[in-house]
Amino acid sequence: MELQNQDIVCISNTSWFGKYAKSTVMLLERIARHNRVVFVEHHYTWADVWYTLRGKRQVPVARMLGFKPRLQTIDSSVGTPVYTLVMPPSIPMFFLKNERLFERLFGCNTSTYRRVLKKQLRKLKIEKPLVITAFNPFYGLAMLRHLNEQAHIYYCYDGVESTFYGQRIFRYEDAFSRQADAIICSSDYLEASKKALNAKTHVVKNGVNFPLFSHHAKVEPYKRAHKLVGFIGSLDPRFDIDTVEYAVQQLPDVRFEFTGDMRNEQMRNRLKDYPNVSFFNPVKPEEVPALLNRYDVGIIPYWINEVNRNIYPLKINEFLAVGVPVVMNAFADLPEFEGMVTTVTTKEAFVEGLLQACQNDTAERISQRIAFAKVNDWDERTEAFATILAQYTRR
Repeated sequence: MELQNQDIVCISNTSWFGKYAKSTVMLLERIARHNRVVFVEHHYTWADVWYTLRGKRQVPVARMLGFKPRLQTIDSSVGTPVYTLVMPPSIPMFFLKNERLFERLFGCNTSTYRRVLKKQLRKLKIEKPLVITAFNPFYGLAMLRHLNEQAHIYYCYDGVESTFYGQRIFRYEDAFSRQADAIICSSDYLEASKKALNAKTHVVKNGVNFPLFSHHAKVEPYKRAHKLVGFIGSLDPRFDIDTVEYAVQQLPDVRFEFTGDMRNEQMRNRLKDYPNVSFFNPVKPEEVPALLNRYDVGIIPYWINEVNRNIYPLKINEFLAVGVPVVMNAFADLPEFEGMVTTVTTKEAFVEGLLQACQNDTAERISQRIAFAKVNDWDERTEAFATILAQYTRR
């Protein structure tokens, strides 16, 4: 790896552990083979504390309140040591409409965040880190040039939207994109949009933990009367319910399974009464490959809209790594998968794609999918990511 013996600090928008695989985690745990990594967890609020105490959420309250060390060392899934840092609770603020009040509370939150982060970096004797802000432009902008960093890189793996943060997210992300030393994006579409703001924009696409998934790879298609179509991931508003419901209605002999965190109750309400539909709770990331192995076809039915054009879905390579054919809406420009997955623009074509995938799969096509996914292994992606980072440590 070209990046060696560096102190990497990641200002994240997520936790390290969770219900689904995260590209930030996949990259950093591999970068940690040759570098020291500090991962700053999502900045939880006092509301998260309250809901956890009532049993409705699970956040590290003891670490947030200082009853346990905020900074801990964990062993990642690839055996590397990584520091994870949990901040004190923040004041809830993103729901506010009053921008003056928002700015005041946000200033209080970021002041605490900066003070605690600097204190922990001093404990580790980290004097000049390389900072990566992972899809967290609010805190990235607030920390920029305050950590004596060699460089500050914005890792942008999705398109921003106003649903949770309000319209202010566009202003903050625009400013952070312009001021960051460089941007690394996860899709061609994101790269093109960010280059208009920052000439030092690069792309490293998502990958797959190939050794883990290929261990559960299929050898040949299943011979069974009722084919099984599956989706695993966040069941959120990106999901094209109209197309999926149409497929469920048109294919009553095909079983549909949806596994993941239910964030779109409309989806459950519209589909739960169909006898060929089943919903399941999220599974641990290491349990995903065996689950995918059960499917005859995997689907990625996101809405075709401007926001989803930014997506390079993690699950596309995961399906292929176990040999499962994929039918997906044409929500993003992904030319590298042409001929390898079925991409459609109408609900009628979606149904036809499912029928063809169920009826015409072969052992040879399964082998081709697995070989294709192998090239997209996270180890290869991490090498590309680290090579870009290394450019900004030599400045």
